Amino acid sequence: MLIRLDHIAIAVPDLEEAIQRFARDLGLELSGREDVEAAKTSTAFFPVPGTKLELVHPLRGEGPIAKYLEKKGGGLHHLCFETDDITGDVARLQGLGYRFLSDGPVPGAHGKRVIFIHPKDTGGVLIELAQSQD
Repeated sequence: MLIRLDHIAIAVPDLEEAIQRFARDLGLELSGREDVEAAKTSTAFFPVPGTKLELVHPLRGEGPIAKYLEKKGGGLHHLCFETDDITGDVARLQGLGYRFLSDGPVPGAHGKRVIFIHPKDTGGVLIELAQSQD
């Protein structure tokens, strides 16, 4: 079952510049950075009440975020919802006709298991489901 909006992800062409903009200019506090090898991304997180912003940048200039930036430039990339049963939610949504970008959940930031719903099935919005490993 979906529990809450976990984060809003923004694709950025220059991670350092974006971190400075959100920290210095907007006054948000950087809570951490993480490279996610499985997704080929470098990430930076800024908590805001009730959720967080995730800046995503291509790790070593490759992967899906690099392709996204080439095609669309920076901007809103996806919404992530936390779930308490990612396997059950995937099965339920597949039963309703939703397609996913991978065969099953993969490792994501903060040790979570994640999977993305195809944006063609969600009105053009890329949606990520994430579950903590706890």
